[in-house]
Parts: sequence; structure tokens; C-alpha cells
Amino acid sequence: MLEPDPKVVRELLTRYATLRIAQAERENPATARDLADVSYTLCVMMATTSVHDAVAKADLLLLAKGRPVPEVPSADSGEERGLSLAV
Repeated sequence: MLEPDPKVVRELLTRYATLRIAQAERENPATARDLADVSYTLCVMMATTSVHDAVAKADLLLLAKGRPVPEVPSADSGEERGLSLAV
């Protein structure tokens, strides 16, 4: 199986997150179509049928290609743990 270009994957994840935020802030048919297109493309590129699985696989691919791993605060540090925007 061919491996997707990490740069393209990163761009798709960024576009997916941006569209999810835009759609959550204000529902719009054009944004919904764009989000569906990006979700489909991510699924095809990552060989999955679920956008959540596609995002998870894309994250793993980028981590394997040297993307810096975000620092997760410890449970006793009192800091909140952030969630991925893409999920």
C-alpha cells in the first residue's frame, strides 16, 4: 500500500479542523459540503470508513514521520488536558 504524503495529510487535518470549528460556530450548507468532502478524502487517503479512524491514523502517520509529540500535563499538575481539535 502506498503511504500518503505527510504534508498533504497535515493540510487535510488542518482543513478538517478549521471546517469543524466553522460549522460548530455557524451552520452553513457550503461549509457542510466542504467538511463532507474533506472527511471523505481523509477516509480514502487513510484507507478507513470512519472519519474518526482516519484522523487517528493520520495522527499516527504524522507522529511516525517526526511531528513533535505534544507535552501532556500530569494528572497532579493541576493543568487541564486538551483534546485534539481534529476529533
